[in-house]
This record gives sequence, structure tokens and C-alpha cells, in this order.
Amino acid sequence: MEDVTDSGPAPLPAADRPGTAARLRDALLAASFTADGLLDLLGAPAYAALARSETVPALRATRGDTPLETLVRLFLLQQPVPHARVADVLPVGDALEGGWLTRAGGDEVAATVDVRPYGGPGGEDWFIVSDLGCAVGGAGGVGQRDEGVVLGVGGASTTLAGITVRTPVAAALDLGTGSGIQALHAAQHATRVTATDLNPRALHITALTLALSGAPAADLREGSLFEPVRDDERFDLIVSNPPFVISPGARLTYRDGGMGGDDLCRSLVQQAGERLAEGGFAQFLANWQHVAGEDWQDRLRSWVPRGCDAWIVQREVQDVTQYAELWLRDAGDHRADPAEYQARYDAWLDEFEARKVRAVGFGWITLRRTGAAEPSVTVEEWPHPVEQPLGETVRRHFERLDYLREHDDAALLEAHFRLAAEVVQEQVGLPGAEDPEHVVLRQHRGMRRATKVDTVGAGFAGVCDGTLSAGRILDAIAQLVGEDPVLLRDRTPAQIRLLVGQGFLEPAGADRA
Repeated sequence: MEDVTDSGPAPLPAADRPGTAARLRDALLAASFTADGLLDLLGAPAYAALARSETVPALRATRGDTPLETLVRLFLLQQPVPHARVADVLPVGDALEGGWLTRAGGDEVAATVDVRPYGGPGGEDWFIVSDLGCAVGGAGGVGQRDEGVVLGVGGASTTLAGITVRTPVAAALDLGTGSGIQALHAAQHATRVTATDLNPRALHITALTLALSGAPAADLREGSLFEPVRDDERFDLIVSNPPFVISPGARLTYRDGGMGGDDLCRSLVQQAGERLAEGGFAQFLANWQHVAGEDWQDRLRSWVPRGCDAWIVQREVQDVTQYAELWLRDAGDHRADPAEYQARYDAWLDEFEARKVRAVGFGWITLRRTGAAEPSVTVEEWPHPVEQPLGETVRRHFERLDYLREHDDAALLEAHFRLAAEVVQEQVGLPGAEDPEHVVLRQHRGMRRATKVDTVGAGFAGVCDGTLSAGRILDAIAQLVGEDPVLLRDRTPAQIRLLVGQGFLEPAGADRA
């Protein structure tokens, strides 16, 4: 791709030298400069501290002269290292000529970018490139350096990667690619990957990330949102960790949307539908406003484009003061002059007050293009722990939607079901009571949901092993409890739909197909 070294805070390595990247990758792997190698060298406390942008423990753990210690000090800790030591580990001439290293005075060399090992989902050894000092965002005050910097992998990046559906696809789009982590994941299961970003420096760094990780090159395009995408292009997968922060203005390119309120996230979601191929998924992280006098769930339902099923999960809510403080600290503004900090804090609160915003939600939005006459839109709040990766859980959620749409109550009663793996039953009540006050089914996988059921629902779920149809099971339960089997068949399908929809029960055998 075109060199963009003059568009950012500092010159970047050349992105058009695959041979140099390949030789550098081989040298890094030979020195065990991998996620596992770092953990073995640094130990868990120092390794975890690096993820918080704290470098002192890692500096203390790398006072030797082994090849791995040299690379950690060079690329992760951004310390000048004697040329002779680096030459024992890396093809130093190639690295200097290609711009990965620069001379630092005397006989020392220094890295021009942060290179951080990252373990892929299948055990792959990948490397994420970012600007110096920007491998981890947050309290480091990245925003005080330059608004055009490119961050590495943070919690939001790994969350999106974890929830993304990973089925083989022809075409994937990483919108707002940043350092390229989503494009890197997509390259493992997509024939063609397109990555876009408003910041040309991010596109350059994405090219470096892919090359150094041994992944195929992506089609890199500069522009905002869907602007770089042709009208006739369709994708089987669209992913985006956009600059979703709701802020007054767009001071920091890497995080601030630059549109009023949550308009950027809304526009992104609304425009995604027409870019999806039939059956394709679009998955985003987003912030949304909780506006006085308005139901936040209705607000999000209005974002969903026609012809798409949607599953929207709110993971967290912050009041406007918490939200402003979080992102002021992210930019390092809390370290500025107190009067300047107060003025910026006031500006955030003025913005929220003008829009009648009381809180801000954060969560996941998944769309799936469907030909169904009545698409399904689920908006829910789930702040509880989940099991990552969730991509398969997300895919099966929509698979269950299709199943329930295709089966009316009569068909459900003829179907066979099996209790999902690692579902347990809990009975809640006073000690010594003859009967529980209520029964709870709880998942230990995926979303880790819990739902109350009555005694019939608990009994039904407990005997679902795929052998008998739902109707025959209910007839047996009716006989046991002395209830009219016709009435029981009439009132139970709604509970079956709930248990199937939330993943407690799975269609079995031919019904699964």
C-alpha cells in the first residue's frame, strides 16, 4: 500500500517489504517472542502489569541479555538496546533499512513501533503493531501525545473478536480497523478481507500487523464508515469496534465519533443492512444514550435496518458523570491543569444536559440479514459474566430463531429436544420445606443464563434426551401430576419456546436439521 509515514506522529516501517516482515517474524519466533514465551519470562504479575501499561515489573524481569529479554526491552518497553545485542537476535540491517528500528545515538538502536505478541484462537503466534506507548489505551494518557495515534489491543478489541461468528465466508469487512486485530482474525476464515479507516496511519499499521503475523494482505481503503465501500459490494461478515465515545467534539480520532450524541453508532448500524449478503452477520461494539422520557430499548430497536434480525445486549450502564470521568482519564486530562480539566468536564456535562442524556449504555449489536417476513429484534440487558469466545453462541442464537419461526406450537409438540450441555437445576426455598419456592435452570457455558421454571418445566427439561417427543413427555407428566393432558399441551409450548430460545433445550436428531 502507499507509504503514509508523513501523516502521523512518527515515521512508520515500510509496509511494502514482505520479505523484511517475514525475516523479522522468523527471528521473533526463534527467540520465543510469543505470548507464551513472555508469560514464561516475565511471570504472571509482570505480564499482567504490561496489560495495564505498567512497565516497571517487566523492566526488572529483563535485566539479563538473553535474546528474548533483548526483544522485550526493544519492542515492548521501548528501551534503546546496544546494536551488537540486537544483531545477535534480529536481521538488524533489514530492520533498520525497513524502518522497524532506528539508530538512537552511539551504538544503540530503538524500535519505531510497538510490536506485541498475541495468541490467536487456534494457538497462532501473531504480532500486533501499534504506535510507541500505545499498545494499551486507557490511563496512559494516549490522547496527550497525538490525536492520530493508533492503539493496540484493548479490552474492547478482544471482546469484539470473541463474540464474532467465525464461520467460513467469502468476504469480510473490518470497518475502522485500527491496528488490524479484527482483520487479522477475519483473515483466518474469510477468502477476502477489506479493512477501512478514516486514519491513513491505521491502514499502514494494519498492513504491518498482517505481514508480521504471516496473514494474507487485506484490501485497505481510507474513509469514514461505509464511504470506501462500493454500492454494489456485499459482505458475509462486517465487524467494527468504532470510535463510539459520545463526547463534545472529536478531539481524539481513535475513540471519538465526531457526530452528535450516539449518531455515529446509529448510522453505522442502520447502513450495515444494505451491505450484508443474505445470511450475513454484522457485529459491533457501541455506546448509546439513555435519554430522559425515552425507553432505551425502543431507541435501539429503531436503529435496526429493515430485513435484519438483531440481538442487542447491554453489558454496562454509566451515569453521565462516571462516563465523562472515564474518558477524561482515558485521554490523560486528569493530569492536566485543574482549571482545564474542570472546563472539559463541564463541556461534557453541558453536552449531556442539552441532549437530556441521563446515562450511557455499552454493549454488543449483532445483525443478521434475513429473508423472513417478520425479522426478530431482541434487546436485553445482561451485565453478568459470560464465557468467551461467544461467536458460536451468537451463531446458534440466530439458528434457534429460525427454528422457532419455522415451528408452530403443534410442530413443537411433535419435536424432540435434548437438554443443552452443562445446564444444572437449582431449587430455592426455605430449609426443610417440602417443596421449593421456585426452580432455576442455570447454564455454565456461553451466556451463562439462569431462568425460573415451574415444576412442569423443570420435569420436562430433566427428561429431554432426544428419545421422546415433547408431546409424549407432557402426556406422561400430566399422568404423574393428575392434570388434563390437553390443557397441559395447550399451556406449555410458550415455556418450551423460552427454553429453546435461550439455549437451555436443543432440537435433537432430525429436528435439529
